[in-house]
Amino acid sequence: MADIILIRPHCREKSKTKRLSAILESSLAGYTYDTITTVEEFEELKNKKLLFAISLGESGINLELYGILKKIRLDRSCFEGSVGGFIVDGNSELYTKSIARELAFSANLAGCTFPGKPLVEGTRSLNNFNVVARKLDTDNLQAYMHSGHALVDSIMNFNPPRHKKPKILVLHASNYQKSNTINLWHMVHDHLGDCEVTEVSLRNGAVVDCIGCPYKTCKHFGTTGNCVYGGVIVEQVYPAIMDCDALVMLCPNYNDAISANLSAFINRLTALLRMTKFYDKYLFSIIVSGYSGSDIVAQQLISGLNMNKTFILPGRFSMLETANNAGSIYHVDGIQDRASAFANNILSYIGEV
Repeated sequence: MADIILIRPHCREKSKTKRLSAILESSLAGYTYDTITTVEEFEELKNKKLLFAISLGESGINLELYGILKKIRLDRSCFEGSVGGFIVDGNSELYTKSIARELAFSANLAGCTFPGKPLVEGTRSLNNFNVVARKLDTDNLQAYMHSGHALVDSIMNFNPPRHKKPKILVLHASNYQKSNTINLWHMVHDHLGDCEVTEVSLRNGAVVDCIGCPYKTCKHFGTTGNCVYGGVIVEQVYPAIMDCDALVMLCPNYNDAISANLSAFINRLTALLRMTKFYDKYLFSIIVSGYSGSDIVAQQLISGLNMNKTFILPGRFSMLETANNAGSIYHVDGIQDRASAFANNILSYIGEV
C-alpha cells in the first residue's frame, strides 16, 4: 500500500508542468505514492494521506481539476478520515491561494482534515519564498522544494491531539439579543457535554486592527505575548488562545466577509504567532448568512487561520446555515438535529476516544 495518494489533475500544457514535477520529486522523496490524474480515476479515498498537486498555468484554470472538484462536492463522505495538503504551482502571481482555499473548503466538507499550514504555493516569480529562502540561506526554488517536503512530512506524521476535558474558546462580535449566529451557537453548546467553554465578545470596546509594525517591533512584543496596541486582544484573547484546545469562530455573514472585529483579531494574531504556533489547536466555526455566501466566509477562515495561522482544520469544520430575521434560526427545518450533529463532530475530534 502506498504511503500517500497524489491527486494531480492532468494539465494539457506539458511545458507548464515541469516545475511542479521537480517540486513533487523532491517533496515525495522517501515516500511511496499512487497518482490520480483524471476524474475517471477518482474514487472514494477514506482514511488516506492525500497530497493535492495542482498546475495552474497563467490562466489559473486547470480543467481536469473542476471535474474532480465536482465529484468531491457530490460525495460528501469521499475523504472521510483522510488528512491532506496542497502544492499549487502557477505561472502568474495570482490564483494559487484562491484555488487552494476553494478546494480545501470542498474537500473539508467531504471529511478531509488539514494540518496547520497545509498549502505550499509557487507563483511565477517565486517571490513569495523570499523570506523562507533568506531564513534557509538558499535560493527561492530550493526554498520551494524544502517547503514541499516539509508539507509531506507534516501530512504523514500528523497526530491530532485528544483531550479528556477539552477547552473551547468561542469568539464573536455579535448582538446577544438579535444574532441568529449566537442563538445557533447556544443550540450547539447544549450538546457539548463535559467541555470547558470560554466565550469572549469583541463587540464591546475598541479592537484596533494590525497596521503592519516593523518585523522587529512585532517580534519584540510577541515574544512576551503582547502587542504594541494592547487592549482586549492582548488582555483577554491572547491568554485564552494560549489556553484553549479548540477555537470556535461565530461568524454572521456581513457582505460576504467576516466582521471587522473578527478580521482584526486574525490580523493581530501575527504578534502571538512570533512566540508560538497553533499546530495543536483546532479551528471550528458557525456561519449564518441572511441570503447566501457562507462558503466565501468559510474560505476566509480557512486561509486566515488554517493556511496562515497554523490551526488544524478538522473535517467539516464549519456549520453553515441561512437565516435572516432575528430569531428565524429556530424555525429552520432540522436545525436542532444539525446542531447536535455538529457538536458531536467537534467532540469526535477534540475529545478522548
